[in-house]
Amino acid sequence: MDLIIGGAYQGKLRYAMERFHLAPEELSYYDHGFDTSRRCICYLEQAVWAAVEAGEPFVLPKLRPDAVVLCTDVSCGVVPVDKKQRLWREEAGRAMCALAREADSVTRMFCGLPLRLK
Repeated sequence: MDLIIGGAYQGKLRYAMERFHLAPEELSYYDHGFDTSRRCICYLEQAVWAAVEAGEPFVLPKLRPDAVVLCTDVSCGVVPVDKKQRLWREEAGRAMCALAREADSVTRMFCGLPLRLK
C-alpha cells in the first residue's frame, strides 16, 4: 500500500495517477463508504469527517495490498475552536499514522512536489 498526504490542492491526485499509472475507473471517492475493490482511495479524510459527524469511531477500510491512499493533511494551521473540527484533525492524524506504519511508501506533496518520507 502506498500513502500520499499533503495539504489541499497540492497535486496529490495528479501525482498518484502519473506515478501509479491509475485510470479514472480505478479511483474511489467517498460516498457513504469507499469502493475498496478499486485501487485508489481518494481523500480518506472525508470518511473520517463522516464518522466524527455521526459520533462514531473511524475504522480504516480493508485495503488491497496494492492500494494507493490519498489523504489531505488537515492537521496543519490554526487549531479550530469547534470541538468536532478538532476531533476530526485528531482522528485524521491517527488514521494517517496507522496507514504510514503499514505503507510500503509514504509521500508528502507540497506545491506539486513529491517528498518521499518512507
